[in-house]
Amino acid sequence: MSGVQGWFGRLKGRTAALREHGARVRARREAEDAAEYAAENAAEHAAEHAAERAREATDTARNPAGAVPWGVRVAAEAGWRFLVLAATLWVLMRVIGAVRLVVLAFVVALLVTALLQPTVARLHRRGLSRGLATALTAICGFVVLGLVGWFVVWQVSENLGDLTDRVQEGIEELKRWLLKSPFHVTEQQINDIAKKLSDSVGTSTSEITSSGLKGVTVVVEIVTGLLLAMFSTLFMLYDGRHIWQWTLRLVPAAARRGVAGAGPRAWRTLTAYVRGTLIVALIDAVFIGVGIYFLGVPLAVPIAVVIFLSSFVPLVGAVASGALAVVVALVTQGVFTALMALLVVLLVQQIEGHILQPFILGRAVRIHPLGVVLAVATGGIIAGIGGAVVAVPLVAVTNTVVGYLRTRAEPGTATSSVAAGEGAP
Repeated sequence: MSGVQGWFGRLKGRTAALREHGARVRARREAEDAAEYAAENAAEHAAEHAAERAREATDTARNPAGAVPWGVRVAAEAGWRFLVLAATLWVLMRVIGAVRLVVLAFVVALLVTALLQPTVARLHRRGLSRGLATALTAICGFVVLGLVGWFVVWQVSENLGDLTDRVQEGIEELKRWLLKSPFHVTEQQINDIAKKLSDSVGTSTSEITSSGLKGVTVVVEIVTGLLLAMFSTLFMLYDGRHIWQWTLRLVPAAARRGVAGAGPRAWRTLTAYVRGTLIVALIDAVFIGVGIYFLGVPLAVPIAVVIFLSSFVPLVGAVASGALAVVVALVTQGVFTALMALLVVLLVQQIEGHILQPFILGRAVRIHPLGVVLAVATGGIIAGIGGAVVAVPLVAVTNTVVGYLRTRAEPGTATSSVAAGEGAP
């Protein structure tokens, strides 16, 4: 009996050993199968990745733009848009140059309208009809301008002979001073310079004569421009509100609300600029004219009028007109009077720049001096004196419009609705 039990015990142990051996064999086979499956998957993934890279290389070869770096692509996108804007601006300037007379006449009419429109509105509020108020204001304004022009011509013609004699005396005095100066200038050198100047004037006489027809053409253009400006001023004074509303209908509906809000603000800026510049120019002309008059400088009144007109070209006009007064004082009255005239000009211009302009013009049309110089230079290059006159108000109006549109575009900014005709001339 004990032998049977021992035999069963040995059988049971061998069975357990066989079972463990089978488990180890199965585990080894499963590990081998898993490794083989992993290797097959890795090879398959590597093949797919290689195929994908091959496809990307093929796409890049077919579409080279995909290989361009992102920064270069952004710069290219901005560059061609800049070129489109530059081409548009160039075409616009060519068109304006082709009809420059019409554009300048309209801009002058716009400036005169900004000056006279408050008077028309005030007369209309006091009971006059719109047409009568426009007629009275326009007639008075044009009469004043005509009288100023006649007064300047009269003063110049009355004092031209005296000025010529004074200039001749000043030249002789300058010649004597050069002969006695430490520069060692001889009389022969002075005579040679005078002879060269005389020869240059003589050789230019034929050119000046041949340009007479061109001068007649310029006079005709000036008269045409003045008439066009007068008619444009009358129509804008009388019917400016309806002209503004008609202009708004030409604007796309999506941008009409912004333009309707920017228009009145631009008009207020233009009106403030024209009225403020007129007051400042009048003060400059009066004080500088009175100063050089008491200094005994001839043509004080015409010089004051020139200073008044030149003050409409900021910075540059004041410097040029002040230099004219100093040169006339130097040639006619001597060095001391010229220094005193320079002192008067500098004093008045300092008072204008630091007190009058900030007080009268205010912050609505405040522009950095560098912007003023660049605007005047650009306007003068493009359209001469007329461009220099209208450059600064154009920059002031553009600054106001851009500031309003930028504020309106900011998220969370409350913008009040503006009626289409509000602030129209």
